[in-house]
Amino acid sequence: MKPEHLTTKIFLDGGDPSETKDMIATLGFLDGQTTNPTLISKNPEARQRLARSEKFTKKEVYSFYRDVVERISILIPHGSVSVEVYADDKTSAREMIAQGKEMYAWIPNAHIKLPITSEGLRAAEEMVKEGMRVNLTLCFSQAQAAAVYAATRGATPGQVFISPFIGRLDDVHVRGLDLIEHIARMHQAGDGHVQLLAASIRTLDHMQSSFAHGADIITVPSSILQEWAAVGMPLTPPKAESRDTTDTLAPLEWHTLDLDADWTSFDISHPLTTKGIERFAADWNALIE
Repeated sequence: MKPEHLTTKIFLDGGDPSETKDMIATLGFLDGQTTNPTLISKNPEARQRLARSEKFTKKEVYSFYRDVVERISILIPHGSVSVEVYADDKTSAREMIAQGKEMYAWIPNAHIKLPITSEGLRAAEEMVKEGMRVNLTLCFSQAQAAAVYAATRGATPGQVFISPFIGRLDDVHVRGLDLIEHIARMHQAGDGHVQLLAASIRTLDHMQSSFAHGADIITVPSSILQEWAAVGMPLTPPKAESRDTTDTLAPLEWHTLDLDADWTSFDISHPLTTKGIERFAADWNALIE
């Protein structure tokens, strides 16, 4: 049963419909799901196929991805399911839009995931104008979040998600939760059309602290959701465990940014975004013969 005072939506971060079904049974609810190329490559059916040294053709892998998200969508008909376009450093906005349109037609509750690059933001800008829902992913800076807000200005609430990756910032010794707090604070000056989706959740503390830091949505691996359910789905960590475990991490500096500025005025470059795009592309390409 969903905790009474929980206002943050809970998504499963995964690419296996059977896992989705199990999480709904465990929690008693699920508000949505996020998928990406890495998660799809870890799907048990994909792994079994690769274990037999049977890779997919490009057409087959898209068909497989579609089948997976269709099955997930049926399990969460009133929630959102994020579906990610293939993008590497050479993928144009036109190519992302073409993929996005095809994927958007797969299920009635899709958000199309796009990377926070110049081409990804150009794609998002056009797709939002055409009424599609988008999720801008691999966010690692406040400037990237401001650019997403500006590029999608005019969207309706819930049409746009932004996904900051907490764990991957922690990996490079930067306090990822600061980014959640900063984006939430920055959005207070806006019109509410972008929803903050905390991603790359590594610990129960990440999850519970994201509630307190103002995340609208949090996407969580099944292992962390199971851990949360096992302790009664508390919204705050026990005092004994709420000590600042991020003391060794560098704080993220707050920036005052103008949300009314043109999105091209923001510096959206970030090495972790580049690295994330490379990883997703490699995992996707590993499936294809």
